[in-house]
Amino acid sequence: MTTLLLHGLGADRRQSLELFAPAVRAVFGEDELMVSPDVRAHGASTAIGDPADFALDRLADEVVLETLEAADAAGRPRGEPVTVMGLSMGAAIALRIALRGLLPIERAVFVRPAFGDRSLPPNLRPFPVIGEFLRTGGPAAVDRFRETSVFHAVDAVSPSGGLGLLSQFAAPAAAARAIRLVEIPRNRAFDDDAELAGLAARGIRSLVIAAPRDPVHPLELGERWAGGLGAAFGLAPARDDGPAAQQTWMRERIADWLGSGA
Repeated sequence: MTTLLLHGLGADRRQSLELFAPAVRAVFGEDELMVSPDVRAHGASTAIGDPADFALDRLADEVVLETLEAADAAGRPRGEPVTVMGLSMGAAIALRIALRGLLPIERAVFVRPAFGDRSLPPNLRPFPVIGEFLRTGGPAAVDRFRETSVFHAVDAVSPSGGLGLLSQFAAPAAAARAIRLVEIPRNRAFDDDAELAGLAARGIRSLVIAAPRDPVHPLELGERWAGGLGAAFGLAPARDDGPAAQQTWMRERIADWLGSGA
């Protein structure tokens, strides 16, 4: 079988491999084909483009093409069931792939959802601000961003979340790729709860994982995803109580869930 792994905004394929690969290997074994692409303007991707290129559906189309090419290269049949897993932005792209039926999805894992049914919701507003600072001042503008109210609002609740925002300034080619931070948060992952309900109606099993005290990935949004999808739900420890402990918990929960239906 094939498992597609998708990273978050400003990260790269290493993030999704680090989180998801141990669980995939533990349950499906070494023969599982894992595809973990760098989304446009992330990691090794050299593509940037125009604002329209950062629509979630456009990103989903590109990821699906890479997945099909990888499956072809590995000699896997295109009709083979696929498991998709995504973190934050990756969860939103994974959801779009599943809702649009772009791949024969059998299982889906959505970790720390950040996108809902609104364009540029409050939890994602720091990213366009960072993008504009990068456009005008480059990575050195991190100190100016540190003084903004949008940074303080996150940092006061979650210092780890604040550090995550600051890390956007240190990402490779951050200024040249600033458009990703400006445009991607304008996307909606779904139209309404009725659209979410369509996933379970098509027989796709899903798991949603969220955590408390995470302003960029609100717990209540994760609960909404789970409720709308009819998904299993996992409440992870807060990242500020230990990032390593959170990651270990998530890996174990994902492996348990995969194993229960494997």
